Amino acid sequence: MNKKDTLNGEGEKEERTLKILLGHWIEHNKSHEEGFSKWVSKSRDMGKIETSQFIEKAVRFMEQADDMLQKAGEHL
Repeated sequence: MNKKDTLNGEGEKEERTLKILLGHWIEHNKSHEEGFSKWVSKSRDMGKIETSQFIEKAVRFMEQADDMLQKAGEHL
């Protein structure tokens, strides 16, 4: 018996919802990553190098979060 066989109707509904949410969260993060990347350049242009480095680091962390969310979806 696989896990699908053991889920009741509510569990199946929650799993479908979670799959949708994971995809939504990834796309939502990507939209923020694009905006953050623009501000990396703008903050550099303002001479705020350290600020731009922190924003870049935040983008990398968000990309890692996206990878983890993707992997979570693969394990549903």
